[in-house]
Amino acid sequence: MQFKPTGTFTRLLGSAAIAALLPLAAQAQDTKTITSWDLRSDTATAGIVRAGMDRFEATHPGYVVEDLHFANDAYKTKLKIAFGANEPPCVFASWGGGPLKEYVDSGQVVDLTPYLEDHAAFKDRFVPASFGAVTFDDNIYGIPAENTTIAAIFYNTEIFDDLGLTPPETWDDLMHVITVLNENNIAPFALANKNKWPGSMYFVLLADRIGGPEVFQKAAYGEEGGSFEDPAFIEAGERLQELVKANAFARGYNGLDYDVGGSRRLLYANRAAMELMGSWEMATIRNENPEFAKKVDFFTFPSVPGGKGDPSNVAGTIGDNFLSISAECPYKDAAFDLLMSMTDDQSAKDRLADQRVMPLKGITTEDPFLNKVLDVVGEAGSVQLWYDQELPPAVGEVHKDTVQQLFGLSITPEEAAAEMEQAAQAEAKQ
Repeated sequence: MQFKPTGTFTRLLGSAAIAALLPLAAQAQDTKTITSWDLRSDTATAGIVRAGMDRFEATHPGYVVEDLHFANDAYKTKLKIAFGANEPPCVFASWGGGPLKEYVDSGQVVDLTPYLEDHAAFKDRFVPASFGAVTFDDNIYGIPAENTTIAAIFYNTEIFDDLGLTPPETWDDLMHVITVLNENNIAPFALANKNKWPGSMYFVLLADRIGGPEVFQKAAYGEEGGSFEDPAFIEAGERLQELVKANAFARGYNGLDYDVGGSRRLLYANRAAMELMGSWEMATIRNENPEFAKKVDFFTFPSVPGGKGDPSNVAGTIGDNFLSISAECPYKDAAFDLLMSMTDDQSAKDRLADQRVMPLKGITTEDPFLNKVLDVVGEAGSVQLWYDQELPPAVGEVHKDTVQQLFGLSITPEEAAAEMEQAAQAEAKQ
């Protein structure tokens, strides 16, 4: 005889099932979600970031971190749209400088100074200068999470050895290297300048070598005598176009995409001998092509005749990818705990294994490349933050646009300088 449940039994069974599910539903309702965005789209670094989040979740029951990772240019756009709509993530990465200050000035970023005062031991692990790009009016708005980076010229040591070349120390030396490489049908520089910021590095370093860091600081901050039409910026444009006319770059450079490896592929194929890029590039090369990485070294940008800038100066950051908390975040205290987990000692060890050096006091490494980077930073007269990150966003965009046009020989150095000064003046009036 088959048992057939009655309507009453069915209702009781349904009630029992619902009752059993109630604790799970309550648990789901109690879960607090912290969103986190960054531009660590490469698998290795994204995994390091996620591991820090997992440590946070393990010590903060009821909290879940939802992380999203983006490519560089896509991230900039998405973050700008999110802040414009007042829907930013709780935790977000930035480069500090002008773009972050714009969000700070509009009251959209949490002042981390009180948190850092309450966690003095955590803060004191960092090199003091690493907070410079995220400090405004003596208040700190970000934690230096990722790396100590400089712009360096990576080069294929085998090609240099085969052609009897040595790393150039002066402008004339560089032009000689360019000539010899072209004579041997090897492009001197690989450049993927569709993204605009890779080409900016050349202009930043040229302006620094020619005029010193003070020229930029005066122009950027409207100090007396400061102007983007200063002769140093015009000469920087002239020197850049001298490189273009000397066929210093592999063809199609203004259309190649850095985010998909447009410049590195030229290096791997021995079609180009050098690349000016942030020192993070070595970690990328080692992950992508470990055999090729064995024949890569770097040198710093050469001096320029009559230049006032110290040749030891570098462009870069002492701790890039700063982590901040948006004012819209409903769990600010927990979000700061998350920031600490993402930049704790284990995170530093993991990043070091991935050839990235967090700006911590007393950090040591057995990696010759990283030691060389740290030596260069230690000896640098100054560390110039990338122009497009230190300048207000609108002015930074004009900078990138005009530099790309300089590379394309579609604008003169004087015209580029005038456009920059006009943009700076317009920004100052706002």
